[in-house]
Amino acid sequence: MDNTALVLVILGALNWGAIGLFGVDILGTLLGGQASVLARIVFSVVGLAGLWCITLLFKEKLPANHRGE
Repeated sequence: MDNTALVLVILGALNWGAIGLFGVDILGTLLGGQASVLARIVFSVVGLAGLWCITLLFKEKLPANHRGE
């Protein structure tokens, strides 16, 4: 779940970067416009992923050699 949420947040960040730099909403354009139902669903899922990623800030960080690898 963490990796999926992180990928969605990265996609959202890249989309916001494209909006800020070039004025182009890539996800909105690909999904039928910002107001389309599909685009709104994707934007909502990306937002929820961002909320999920907040939990990553509070997870205990273990060195790679202590993860049972």
